Amino acid sequence: MSRTPVQSRATRQGRPTYDRDSLLEVAVTVFNERGYDGTGMEELAKRLGLSKSSIYHHVSGKEELLGLAVGRALDALFAGLDEVPDPSATATARLEHVVHRSVEVLAAELPYVTLLLRVRGNSDVEQQALERRREFDHRVAELVTRAAAEGGVRDDFDPHLISRLLFGTVNSLIEWYRPEGGMPVAALADALTAVLFDGLRGRSAS
Repeated sequence: MSRTPVQSRATRQGRPTYDRDSLLEVAVTVFNERGYDGTGMEELAKRLGLSKSSIYHHVSGKEELLGLAVGRALDALFAGLDEVPDPSATATARLEHVVHRSVEVLAAELPYVTLLLRVRGNSDVEQQALERRREFDHRVAELVTRAAAEGGVRDDFDPHLISRLLFGTVNSLIEWYRPEGGMPVAALADALTAVLFDGLRGRSAS
């Protein structure tokens, strides 16, 4: 198996040493390759070139690593949701901003968001992650409701359905978007936001 491209921070007596962030980066790569349930601490130690005891110096186990990883993705998504670049902005403008920022977050945190979207609720950490995702979806749906009330998006669909369609499209980027040599993130976010909101304005003006 090829080594992960992530480099350790330093070496000591010919062995790599890691801080928590660089260890987490490697763990997320392995979780995405092998699946979280299919990855044991032995595999992580092998990929890191460390003993298991060295990993336990930083974290209590792979469940803590999963919690740190999905927490990083969720924190970034919620930060975009909570941003208010213009206090006088309409709900429609805020909704567009949230979608645009979510594309940027996905691109910046691609391995972490990929792992988050593969969580299935098989542990307490996964259940907590799913609960935060539901909270995110609910808050977006509330924003959709407000945008529909002001005539910014069509009001003939359920707000929760619109929220799922919006973020189903955003989340699909994990299947094909690759930062290296691809479309600039800003252009990708602009294009996706324009396409989605052009459709959502279909009946609102009539």
